[in-house]
Amino acid sequence: MKLTLQTYVRKGLFYKSVVEDGSDIIFIVDYTGMVLYHNRSVRETLGYSNNSLIGKNFFDFVPPQVLPYFKKQFASSIRKTYNKGVEFQFKCKDKSYKYLEFNSVNLNKKEGIEGLILDCRDITQRKQDAEELSRAQKAKEQFLANISHEIRTPINGIAGMAGLLSQNPSHEEQKTYLNAIKSAADNLKVIINDILDLASIESGKLQLEKIGFNLNDLLHSLIETFSMQAKEKRINLTYTLEKEADRIFIGDPVRLNQILINLISNAVKFTHVGSIQIKVQAQKQKGDFFKLRFDITDTGIGIPQDKLQTIFESFSQADASVTRKYGGTGLGLTIVKQLVELQGGSIYVSSKENAGSTFTFYLTYQAGKKAKAIEARNYQPKTKEPFKYHSILLVEDNDINRLYASSILKMWGCHFETAENGVVALEKIRNNSFDAILMDVQMPVMDGLETTKAIRQGDPKKRDVLIIALTANATQQDFQKCLDAGMNDCIIKPFTQQDLFNTLNKHLGRKVIAKKENSVSKPEDEPLVDLTYLKKMSNNNQDFINEIVDTFLESMPANIEEIKVNARTDNWEQVAKVVHKIKPTISLMGIHSLKDKIAKLEQEAKLNPGSANSKTLTDEVTSILTLAIKSLQLTS
Repeated sequence: MKLTLQTYVRKGLFYKSVVEDGSDIIFIVDYTGMVLYHNRSVRETLGYSNNSLIGKNFFDFVPPQVLPYFKKQFASSIRKTYNKGVEFQFKCKDKSYKYLEFNSVNLNKKEGIEGLILDCRDITQRKQDAEELSRAQKAKEQFLANISHEIRTPINGIAGMAGLLSQNPSHEEQKTYLNAIKSAADNLKVIINDILDLASIESGKLQLEKIGFNLNDLLHSLIETFSMQAKEKRINLTYTLEKEADRIFIGDPVRLNQILINLISNAVKFTHVGSIQIKVQAQKQKGDFFKLRFDITDTGIGIPQDKLQTIFESFSQADASVTRKYGGTGLGLTIVKQLVELQGGSIYVSSKENAGSTFTFYLTYQAGKKAKAIEARNYQPKTKEPFKYHSILLVEDNDINRLYASSILKMWGCHFETAENGVVALEKIRNNSFDAILMDVQMPVMDGLETTKAIRQGDPKKRDVLIIALTANATQQDFQKCLDAGMNDCIIKPFTQQDLFNTLNKHLGRKVIAKKENSVSKPEDEPLVDLTYLKKMSNNNQDFINEIVDTFLESMPANIEEIKVNARTDNWEQVAKVVHKIKPTISLMGIHSLKDKIAKLEQEAKLNPGSANSKTLTDEVTSILTLAIKSLQLTS
């Protein structure tokens, strides 16, 4: 016979399913707080066995600090028929406390019994989430206050010094004011880069390079960078590199440099007497991989023990007074931790107040076969007019930025013209020939991306001109938009003379025969693989070049096969990912005939997967890469 709802209610069968076996904790207590009944949920939530709390006083399980508040709410429940949403803490079997919330029913109002039914729910997680949200909100508010202060300070310095420069200062005063402006601008750039780096890491957009580098060169350069600050504070700054670690490794030296700069910068900032020591040890792993241990030890102010757990969290410093005294965004160590973990490593800190700190991190790198050090050098102009025979179009709408870039190009002896937007630029390109175009991205009338697309689809004789983006949008996604539009490279604003020279030299410097003024030179066939850039960046170190070539020969066949297989199976998303991954290698190896094709293939694989053009480009890219491998095998 089927059970009816009326029978179910009449027999009280709901009692077992709703009260006895329900997820809520049900207490029945008298007006003095004596527990007369509780259901089985006290075992699951609070750890007490069945019926073990009967006969005990409810108030004894509420912590003393909140008991007055709880008794007040309990008395209010006695006066009302119903009461709801009363939060309190209850002691568990293991002596910990959980947050509960009760709704009460007064039995005296309906049944004439002096007692309360307390329907309690576990709200511990909700309270923890609320506390975490509140803590995060306060941290972000503090961060915004710090950022506001940090940005306003250098801007105020720049504006103030610029005002003083307009008041006819002496030559010595001019130098002082200009140095102050440069220092303030550098500080502002660091703050902005920190924010952008964190955003890039947390969004998963940060791409890691795999190129050769030598730790001895990297550390030597870092010591030189901080040597002046250390001397001014009379701090002894040194580094020790184990013999096993003094070799060529394959990885991302830029990100390693960023980690070390942050840690050394902190050490210098917080150390007023004594020393800072950097030590690198290497432990051999399987095959040709090494696990490197980096220790940065200082004798500075140290970190309180209760702050060591939060020192790597976003927007936090050990103490608010630290921000006021030393400045900073509180993002440096967050970026360090995320960069280390992004490369599969780990980082730790040990510290004692007023005695110093040691930051230790581990990273694993593949090692090369040769151990000869290479000298790291920045590109430097060999003459005062390094681009004398080149013609450049500067497309920039901002008057100050246009003046800045024009002044540099004029100093380098370039023939250059300017345009304030894309429409003017297209007109100038139609009537003139240029070796390179420096293209601002955000402009009125016609922006840089639209202008670039128009150039690439325009006059066949001019569509392959070198286009370098000038942009203040510094995320990886923005950089990719520039490449997708057809640009060859990107310079992030604010840029230095060195940044502009490096980028122009990378692309224009490989032209062996310089153009003569008022003459036309006959273009020569470029080799399939041009190692000019590799030779320049390694100071023509043959061991280093061999290592990079060997790595290319070992890894590229698998990449070619992966592109082919995924194209055959119509997995174009993976084709785009593989192509994007090997793009930096194409530039590094100087396979110039592939630069445009590989950018177009990535774009086609994303926007028009499976199209005839995507398949044609796949065949062309894999064929040229295969020929490049054979070419290198014959010459190596």
